[in-house]
Amino acid sequence: MEPGSTAPDFTLTSIEGEKVQLSDYKGKMVVLEWFDSGCPFVKKHSKGGHMQALQEKYKAKGVVWLTINSTNPDHKDFITTEQSKVLVKNQKIQCTATLQDPDGTVGKSYGAKSTPHMFIINSDGKLAYQGAIDDHPDVRSDPKDARNYVQQALDELLAGKTVTTARTKQYG
Repeated sequence: MEPGSTAPDFTLTSIEGEKVQLSDYKGKMVVLEWFDSGCPFVKKHSKGGHMQALQEKYKAKGVVWLTINSTNPDHKDFITTEQSKVLVKNQKIQCTATLQDPDGTVGKSYGAKSTPHMFIINSDGKLAYQGAIDDHPDVRSDPKDARNYVQQALDELLAGKTVTTARTKQYG
């Protein structure tokens, strides 16, 4: 998906058993965070609370944050709904909803290739950003020392500006 294109609508089930449809958030800014609990890059951003702090900060500003797990049930990193609930609680994940996409349909429609692959949809339903969370694709680096593309894009959008870096190469 290219920035500026209309974000594909989808309906997924949250780990709480609720149907969540992207179009339910029409008029709002939405972050899609692809997530795999076994990914070392996901662990890097969550172990120190970095991802959770971003989620909390932008949810407080009215941004919807959807964490999507497209891990195939046959993959070694697949976790069940119950395991996801425990993980969300233990890691204090602050997203709006954690969604299951076990057949990868939504991931494929967005071209999500890795975790955390990040997408930002503006309030007009257009893709405003897609790519890496930051400019440090080294699992040993500290997220606090990185240029955070997601934070930059959200701050620009919230200020009514155009996203200056709308696409980066994802890693993970």
